[in-house]
Amino acid sequence: MIGYPWTDPPAEGQATQVAEGVLWMRLPLPMALDHVNVYALDDGDGWAVIDTGFASNRCRAIWQTLLDGPMAGKPVTRVIITHHHPDHVGLAGWFVDQGAELLMPRTAYLMARMLTLDEQPAYPARTIDFYRRAGMNAEILAKRLAERPFNFADCVAPMPLGFTRLQEGGSITMGGRNWDIRMGNGHAPEHATFWSADDDLVIGGDQLLPSISPNIGVYPTEPNADPLAEWIEACERLAQFANPDQLVLGGHKLPFTGLPTRMRQLVDNHHGALDRLIAHIARPQRAGDCFAPLFKRKIGAGEYGLALVESLAHLNHLHQDGRASRTLGDDGGYWFQAI
Repeated sequence: MIGYPWTDPPAEGQATQVAEGVLWMRLPLPMALDHVNVYALDDGDGWAVIDTGFASNRCRAIWQTLLDGPMAGKPVTRVIITHHHPDHVGLAGWFVDQGAELLMPRTAYLMARMLTLDEQPAYPARTIDFYRRAGMNAEILAKRLAERPFNFADCVAPMPLGFTRLQEGGSITMGGRNWDIRMGNGHAPEHATFWSADDDLVIGGDQLLPSISPNIGVYPTEPNADPLAEWIEACERLAQFANPDQLVLGGHKLPFTGLPTRMRQLVDNHHGALDRLIAHIARPQRAGDCFAPLFKRKIGAGEYGLALVESLAHLNHLHQDGRASRTLGDDGGYWFQAI
């Protein structure tokens, strides 16, 4: 059974205390998933902040309101990043510029630093090929090619040169608690989660979410990746540490209990999607043709990109698992068919 101790999130610029010395706060995002949860853990002389939101004037202003109000004017001495996605790492460099130490997984740091430095004024040819091979809708592709592409640097502050590594099997002290560090995978490579050794608190980032499943996507940087296999392995491995009483603080939605049930759901959701997809590709299909069986709802323009990369992740998994063939068609698209 999954439970929600709080039915409402904290208002903008305010905080909810979810455990002794642990504040839950929210920052806005300009997308369908319109928020990211961030947390501050009281270290006595300062705060350890978990994740940061986008690098935007609005988010900086909200952080200043939080620092002056619920955080009582104490400095942020450490900023701890769960994974490299912009809504989580966006203001890490800003906090470092104010004197905070940066702690994050090595892969997350390298990905964030690489992507912020790799600013593209137009889509590279390899990215266009990737979209065509995935079977992107022609009108959507044409519209994208007429626009400047999204760049990490648009919403991520420059990443500092140095950081402190978080790694699997390590530990960290935050908010008067000792935490075991366990790495997830699939949604983002080397995604840090934190499990309190002193009470039933878990900080899950986007690896452990209620009510929604994190995006599992394949991107032009690694077009043949199988992140779904990595996701399932990570969920099954982390499930052995779950108990029903743990309060899980995720990167989105509400804090929740009932983690063992949720871990089963997170795996079963994708097994069910794979079963529906196998039936759908009895005749050859491209990734862009597979939204209906995977998502069971209409995909709008704002969700199209995430749906496409997740569809490809499921097809790559079937292909690499020997359950589907892949053929490059005359149209430049990869066509997948059940074996």
